[in-house]
Amino acid sequence: MADARSGNLPHASSRKRSGAADDLDGGGEDFYKHPKKPSTLMPPPTSAWGDHDPAAALASVRHEFGEHGGVNMSIEASATFTVMEPETMRRMFAGELGPDRDFFIYSRHFNPTVLNLGRQMAALEGTEAAYCTSSGMSAISSVLMQLCSSGGHILASQSLYGGTHALLTHFFPRACNITTTFVDIRDFDKVRDAIVQGRTTVMYFEAMSNPTLMVANIPKLAEIAHEKGVMVVVDNTFAPMVLSPARLGADVVVHSISKFISGGADIIAGAVCGPASLVNSMMDLQQGALMLLGPTMNAKVAFELSERIPHLGLRIKEHCCRALAFAQRLKALGLKVVYPGLEDHPDHELLASIANKDYGSGGILCIDMETEERANKFMHILQNDTQFGFMAVSLGYYETLMSCSGSSTSSEMNEEEQRLAGISPGLVRMSIGFVGTLEQRWEQLEKALAGMK
Repeated sequence: MADARSGNLPHASSRKRSGAADDLDGGGEDFYKHPKKPSTLMPPPTSAWGDHDPAAALASVRHEFGEHGGVNMSIEASATFTVMEPETMRRMFAGELGPDRDFFIYSRHFNPTVLNLGRQMAALEGTEAAYCTSSGMSAISSVLMQLCSSGGHILASQSLYGGTHALLTHFFPRACNITTTFVDIRDFDKVRDAIVQGRTTVMYFEAMSNPTLMVANIPKLAEIAHEKGVMVVVDNTFAPMVLSPARLGADVVVHSISKFISGGADIIAGAVCGPASLVNSMMDLQQGALMLLGPTMNAKVAFELSERIPHLGLRIKEHCCRALAFAQRLKALGLKVVYPGLEDHPDHELLASIANKDYGSGGILCIDMETEERANKFMHILQNDTQFGFMAVSLGYYETLMSCSGSSTSSEMNEEEQRLAGISPGLVRMSIGFVGTLEQRWEQLEKALAGMK
């Protein structure tokens, strides 16, 4: 039997540099270098969709063993890293030696444990590389600041998470002189008309919108953007494993790992997944947004997340199974339910045509209670009387989380912006958990509905 510490197992690594001298010819990944100048980011070729299985891709990622042969990798908690020769440090800062050859300078730049999580995220999304950050918002803001310059223009969906909407509406114009036009991305003519030749550099939207669960036609939007030389950045926080935007034509995929990928509601983290050229440019010593803004992920956080990703597929399938069952039953009772797995959802057929097989239609559903007062009463009963779930923001937790979006996670948007995004005052967003039995939870939900009468 092969010894794990020998590195002879498939996809295994316990690589160490020589203790006697720096190994300047060490092998490693062919990305994550420190280029002297940012690389030119070109749209990757769009492959046929429907043949990507994220779980299979994750199983093919190189497995990192621990320092003493442990089945789990070691946590590299060092802030800084030593070298054996002074010349090595000069070469590292010159960009000649980097993490691709197992040379590390400082954990704000690159950290081995965080780098391993990046490999998992890249496999999950089917991209060449990924860099993990301290939050989802830091991932979003960093990649947009890397791709846009002062005076630049972003075309964005009018249906976005409230924090992202505020970033684009208020912060970027004031601090960066970057403006955004918001459009209904289902109207392709409006999308084309909103692209300003010579100024628009990014098209930004969510694969499945927060909170309205609109499914983006990623292949068509990517086609329109690329015809105009515009990069496509997609937030896939609501649909990991369900959708693979990079396989559908997106150039960059961003995540709030805090949600489904973490699953424990105990970690704040994000990720940028895309071409190695983009990740490398974002880590450039003079021009890199990640390098200079410093949204660094802690190595201990990266370790925790890397241990959760292998069972993400199992969790996502159960989230989605429960959400579909509840959506169908609530619909049969005559409630106004929003869920893309229902046949009457306007994007049902689109989702079925672009989703990865066997992962479902998402773990979130919405119930429109029409008024904020009714929404609040409903959530109060669900939490305090029937114990169905918790009134809390965020999503992807193993318990059901509920919030009235208009007065919480979308409160950064004014009434008109919420109306254009399709957010009604009584829209209750539910991130469906998977603890307990389905019938146990359904009984609790039914009792709450009875209490509303």
